[in-house]
Amino acid sequence: MATLAGVFVWDGQRIEEEELQRSAQEMKHMENISSLLQGSSPGEYQRLDPKSEREAVAVPGEQPWEMIMDKKHFKLWRRPIEGTHLYQYRVFGSYTDVTPRQFFNVQLDTEYRKKWDSLVIKLDVIERDLATGSEVIHWVTHFPYPMYSRDYVYVRRYSVDKENNLMVLVSRAVEHPSVPEDPEYVRVRTYESQMVIRPHKTFDENGFDYLLTYSDNPQTVFPRYCVSWMVSSGMPDFLEKLHTAALKAKKMEIEVRDYMSAKPIESGGSEGKASMAAAEHKSDGTRGPAQLEYA
Repeated sequence: MATLAGVFVWDGQRIEEEELQRSAQEMKHMENISSLLQGSSPGEYQRLDPKSEREAVAVPGEQPWEMIMDKKHFKLWRRPIEGTHLYQYRVFGSYTDVTPRQFFNVQLDTEYRKKWDSLVIKLDVIERDLATGSEVIHWVTHFPYPMYSRDYVYVRRYSVDKENNLMVLVSRAVEHPSVPEDPEYVRVRTYESQMVIRPHKTFDENGFDYLLTYSDNPQTVFPRYCVSWMVSSGMPDFLEKLHTAALKAKKMEIEVRDYMSAKPIESGGSEGKASMAAAEHKSDGTRGPAQLEYA
């Protein structure tokens, strides 16, 4: 159980080293086929016929990936998640005008994201695990009209492997006793994300490849193709906003926490947790998503 008498139990919930290594291996698989995708210029990718593309990206014994977007600087695939109506998505691409460190830090800095991501309603670190550096995050975000806003409670952990020149960020949904469901929002209980960054040279020189693998269940009544369209268009949009925020931080010298050199924030508690009181939303008598069929 993740919770016991109002206390969050880290055992079985923290991101383990095996999960980080699995994401790193997936990046290596993409790099092994990058010669097939590489274009004439750095950061550009050539087009392959659909059959060759599927064969190149697929891992033996796994569900094949279907390409749904083929752009100059990135490619986007999806594949069905067995036993559900959902898809898992994967983006492989490059940026050449920002450093891996800047891109990584901007992605992790929750305070800065509140400034550059206009969709964020709330984004807070709820608790930290000193054993692994895992953090529990509460994220509330706007969804396109007429859908209700969604809220996510998830654990994340990052790793910087200087020896192998690799950065990894893994996140997945959890439950936390200090963040009960709020009738104003739809709680997303199925969510996974893995971001892997490979510098072209070093962590502090411009240029890197990235691999983002993502899936969630937004609990909407809209048809599958509508949800697929929203996610497949939303992922590149988010990545570009993240890229722009990293460029802005670089050019304007905005102070962003350096997660590569920072140590986990220590606090009291037997497991080194840093709990923050969850804001209580009082009912105003309106009917929220808990009373209505989700949109």
